[in-house]
Amino acid sequence: MEENPDLPDLPVRRRGIYLLPNLFTTGALFAGFYAIVAAMQGNFETAAIAVFIAMILDGLDGRVARMTNTQTSFGAEYDSLSDLVSFGLAPGLIMYQWSLVHLRDMGAAWGKAGWLAAFIYVACAALRLARFNTQIGKVDKRFFIGLPSPAAAAVMVGCVWVFHDLAIVGRNLQLPSLLLTLSIGLLMVSNVSYYSFKDFDLRRRVPFIMLLGIVLVIVLTTIDPPKVLFTFFMVYALSGPTYWLLRRYRRRQRRRQEG
Repeated sequence: MEENPDLPDLPVRRRGIYLLPNLFTTGALFAGFYAIVAAMQGNFETAAIAVFIAMILDGLDGRVARMTNTQTSFGAEYDSLSDLVSFGLAPGLIMYQWSLVHLRDMGAAWGKAGWLAAFIYVACAALRLARFNTQIGKVDKRFFIGLPSPAAAAVMVGCVWVFHDLAIVGRNLQLPSLLLTLSIGLLMVSNVSYYSFKDFDLRRRVPFIMLLGIVLVIVLTTIDPPKVLFTFFMVYALSGPTYWLLRRYRRRQRRRQEG
């Protein structure tokens, strides 16, 4: 077909992706993958630290995208896939390699229960991420429905990090590890509400005591990172069920007063 010389040359639109936010997402994905490799080699402390690094990078990619006005649907989907590896597969496999794999010493059925529990955690993380993507703009942004996958991952690898730091091997904590894995996985797909901190504005005035509290947290984290991080995220994981029970109690009290 011959070109028409009378038609002006139109600029060709090239499709592409924004580099900066996706670099942070790729970094989080790499950290999650590295955590899996480290766990397979028995380096559980390194694996746990890699997951926490993935959490930091995951928190930065969205903020960078909003600051630079580079949010795209591609970035959102890529971020979800990265989260599945870093906060789903990595924590599940780390917990399995550290403790759940030893359930096979109790029998073949217990061995299956170990890897099935790890799979349930991974599946719950995938379901949690899928549900979160479908609820964007439809629910109150001040709250998450279900335990966020980064917080769930922090509890899982934080537990491994704490006991590894205390020189307690996972072989001695098989049943507690099984219970923790199942509980954290089910909390992710539950309807329990968790505060998201998204309405916290760093630009507004806060009491002076809050700044002292932040300094104290930083100091404690520097002194003993595994215990402080695990305690913080465990308290956050328990805050949802605690608040849910408190609301049910208040409703019953109101009904009794009205009745």
